[in-house]
Amino acid sequence: MLKDKNIVLGVTGGIAAYKACDLVSRLKKQGALVRVVLTANGAKFVPPLTFETLSSNPVVTDTFEPRKSLEHISLAKWADAFVIAPASANCLAKLANGIADDLLSTTALAMTAPLLIAPAMNANMWRHPATQANFRLLLERGAKTVGPMSGHLACGDDDVGRMAEPEQIVEALDALLNPRRDFEGRHVLVTAGPTVERIDPVRYITNRSSGKMGYAIAEAARDRGAEVVLVSGPVNLAAPEGVEVVKIESSAELCAAVLARGDWADVVIQAAAPADYTPVNVSETKIKKTGVGMMLELKNTTDIAKTLGERKHPGQVLVAFAAETDRVLENAKGKLEKKNADLIVANDVTRPGAGFGVDTNAVTLITRQDENALPVMSKRDVADAILDKVAAL
Repeated sequence: MLKDKNIVLGVTGGIAAYKACDLVSRLKKQGALVRVVLTANGAKFVPPLTFETLSSNPVVTDTFEPRKSLEHISLAKWADAFVIAPASANCLAKLANGIADDLLSTTALAMTAPLLIAPAMNANMWRHPATQANFRLLLERGAKTVGPMSGHLACGDDDVGRMAEPEQIVEALDALLNPRRDFEGRHVLVTAGPTVERIDPVRYITNRSSGKMGYAIAEAARDRGAEVVLVSGPVNLAAPEGVEVVKIESSAELCAAVLARGDWADVVIQAAAPADYTPVNVSETKIKKTGVGMMLELKNTTDIAKTLGERKHPGQVLVAFAAETDRVLENAKGKLEKKNADLIVANDVTRPGAGFGVDTNAVTLITRQDENALPVMSKRDVADAILDKVAAL
């Protein structure tokens, strides 16, 4: 699937650099054309000659190598994809902050092709707040990632930090360059964003949902061939091209829009955050401040996901979200049964890099058969992971 694809492989300093040799070999067997950019520290683990032999191409290591002063520009123009494996903590810091002080980082700054990163480092280095902040920033800018994995590390610990295996990196690269169309002919209904429950003409009840997760799911389903309807609460996001967008404000409007399209949908993904309560009475004029406070009587809104579960037709897949702050998995599993859902996406909204307003997320996918905890990744990657699970169901 990678035949005739131009792949630039960046190799940084780390014991996992030896795995990059196998990666080059696998890419060549797939028919890819490979050029290796090797850092000075990477060359201390694997010499350039090894990569030259495996790739059948010269290896570049020095920005100021004679007659190759613009190598970073030519590589950037040539590449269909840029893979960095292993990507050290130092490399992540440079990429995130636009530092270009060697050939690899300079090439990265000039690159417009998709970027796939395979981090590898000590567990404490990986967990350091600076590394995590750099990693999240790269994801927010559109970089794709594979790993790091858990297992035995060179330092002797059994922990997170191992570079993904070469075959996993090849699979991730294949998915990046050859998008799937496994939802061709399917109808996917997605909800996104908050609802607005009016108190009076100037006040309302809402929540912090940005809609980014639901919009990412709609875009991913579209790209995988589905016909998509997106029912969206008030958000500051551009409507995805090729997706029918139905705008709503209140939880009641959201419920009506979803139920009207329920029979049409093969898949319903309830990523919106509808209000659980709405005012019993809505004032037609602004309620004046009196200095003695205001009593506000609320009533329950319709549980939309539960209603969809009760009306689910044979073969339809229902996905619901559980945004939680405590006992996350326990609460999410309860919703799986209560709402008659096929998949619950459990989301700890207190976790850094997850929840409302950010471009990354970390969720656990829960079905009646299993549960799968995902690391922090871009919301688009989370969207694809959700759709992968839906396809399996």
